[in-house]
Amino acid sequence: MVKNKKSYTLKIINILDKNYEFVKCALNFSNPFELLAATILSAQCTDERVNKITEELFKKYKNVKDYADADIAELENYIKSAGFFSNKAKNIINSAKLIMEQYNGSVPQTMGKLLKLPGVARKTANVVLGGAFGNAEGIAVDTHVIRISNLLKLTEYDDPVKIEKDLMGIVPGKSWIKFPFLIQTLGRRICKARNPNHTVCPLNSICPSSDK
Repeated sequence: MVKNKKSYTLKIINILDKNYEFVKCALNFSNPFELLAATILSAQCTDERVNKITEELFKKYKNVKDYADADIAELENYIKSAGFFSNKAKNIINSAKLIMEQYNGSVPQTMGKLLKLPGVARKTANVVLGGAFGNAEGIAVDTHVIRISNLLKLTEYDDPVKIEKDLMGIVPGKSWIKFPFLIQTLGRRICKARNPNHTVCPLNSICPSSDK
């Protein structure tokens, strides 16, 4: 049982920070809309796969207007391997159109405005705000964060919105952007869903779910 979640969470962050000092967003991008498109593509798809897709996608579509004017069938063809490509193509194009119409072609920099874009929920908005603008209005909660936050007993929920609320109460504000990157790196390298390697995990001594 974790008695003081704030100090326990700070200890987790400090340990992971020492092990994964230079973590960053795993998605490749060169401007805010590219990060938005990549994050939309990442739903139910690995970041590695998304980066392979966007390597060609970003050569074809250079800016927001290119996406707003894109032929949906052609865009679908580029992103097919991401899964759910019809919905993702539709959301990318419609988001680009809305950004052109309402925000002069610039991706908005607030949670409220980002959430009005098609296909954008809090995770995507948090990724874009943190990764493209360095703004933190919340904590990006993906599958790694959901799973590992439960293993670490930082939350008891499976719902991303409830998990984010719990984490915002115990993760220091200055770490809201970096915290998901630390957890994702731990998840990819060591705390894998099917075969977690407890013996080399830097959190082994304090994790309630470890094989001590």
